[in-house]
Amino acid sequence: MTVHDSALSRFPRIAACGDSAIVVELSDQIDEATNIRVVALAADLAAQPIEGVVETVPTYRSLLVVYNPTIVRGHTLTDLLRTRLMDTTEAIGSARRIVVPVVYGGPVGMDLDELADMKEMSADALVALHASVEYRVYMIGFAPGFAYLGGLPELLHTPRLAVPRQRIEASAIGIGGKQASINSVPGPSGWRFIGRTPLKLFDPTRKEPFLLRAGDRVRFRPVLAEEASALDAASADGTLAAEWETL
Repeated sequence: MTVHDSALSRFPRIAACGDSAIVVELSDQIDEATNIRVVALAADLAAQPIEGVVETVPTYRSLLVVYNPTIVRGHTLTDLLRTRLMDTTEAIGSARRIVVPVVYGGPVGMDLDELADMKEMSADALVALHASVEYRVYMIGFAPGFAYLGGLPELLHTPRLAVPRQRIEASAIGIGGKQASINSVPGPSGWRFIGRTPLKLFDPTRKEPFLLRAGDRVRFRPVLAEEASALDAASADGTLAAEWETL
């Protein structure tokens, strides 16, 4: 048995997290196949609830299942989750793709030119590369609605800043290590930022406060200043609609 096969044999691994949550670990690696299974299990539990389950939280490679121990016991829930895992697949038509308009550069995208110099390419070439691929929302976390994106081209992989900035605005488009991101609320960050979107990832007044969810696909679309101004105005008055496709 190879080391890789041995690692696979340890999963799925189900463990208690305190007295009212269980974590279902599907791998010790971060990859799209594992994340698809995580999101599929979360979707299955939403579509066919287990009595006593309060909430599920998808991560890169595991699913946290929060439950009410007065309704379902941990060992019973563990057995039910193992059974679910055997039959869970990603539902056709459950994935969504969103087109995210981006104003590259400017005050929010303050790292664009420096990053282009680091990569020995023009800013326009960097923008074209960043917008050339489809990203996957691996998880929502850190802040309400903050989207961690996989799929960043390898050439754009860049270490985080040694000293984080104290405030980055909401809707900033970032790069940190091998990941891309879209900020949801203002806050500190050590990521590198190359632009912003008029879209709001978090809006507590919306029926669904989080714009994105784990498993969504993202395409970035560069926009110029005139279109950005129109989109900003629509965002301000609540009429900006996201461009969604069902996959």
